Amino acid sequence: MKFTAILALVASASAFTPMPVNKATSALSASVDGMVGVLDPVGFFDPLGFAEKATPATLQRYREAELAHGRVSMLAVIGFLVGEKVEGSSFLFDASISGPAITHITQVPDGFWAVIIAFVGAYEASRAEAGWVDPADCPVDQPGLLRDDYLPGDLKFDPLGLMPDDAEEFAIIQTKELQNGRLAMLAAAGFLAQEAVDGKGIIEHFQSM
Repeated sequence: MKFTAILALVASASAFTPMPVNKATSALSASVDGMVGVLDPVGFFDPLGFAEKATPATLQRYREAELAHGRVSMLAVIGFLVGEKVEGSSFLFDASISGPAITHITQVPDGFWAVIIAFVGAYEASRAEAGWVDPADCPVDQPGLLRDDYLPGDLKFDPLGLMPDDAEEFAIIQTKELQNGRLAMLAAAGFLAQEAVDGKGIIEHFQSM
């Protein structure tokens, strides 16, 4: 399980990096047929038909949202497992936090909320500045417009140097990130639901199997 989590992080880290693209490449990536992450045997999976009414710009925003939620979910899954594994023995908060992971956030000191809000706010502000057109410059009928030269998910963060130079290799590694993120979104939702139903931690469930 730890190995799986590490693989998810490695795949995620590589897609935070810049990729040399032009407007034509961005437009191709935004099209349904050329979208990274469309895999056999399912193909393009859109049961609710969101893409049918979407413009290329809207598809870019959908991809940005999918990557962002997938990354948060991968971290959340790791947080569930690590948080419950070290509870009662961690140096944080005098080892006073215990129980299912969904209850941990309510047990942290009040001052910690300020740190969380500041961190999330700084991250979102940086992401908005990098990827979004200034609202004052957006057409009235196109709110939340992404920049033409922005690749969804590109936060220029690659501390391990995993970003491939080849576009085809980049598509492969981004597909891996998308797949890990999709699995993590389902896993995080499952963890939340399971702990909310019976009040037991995920680690406790695994140990009782």
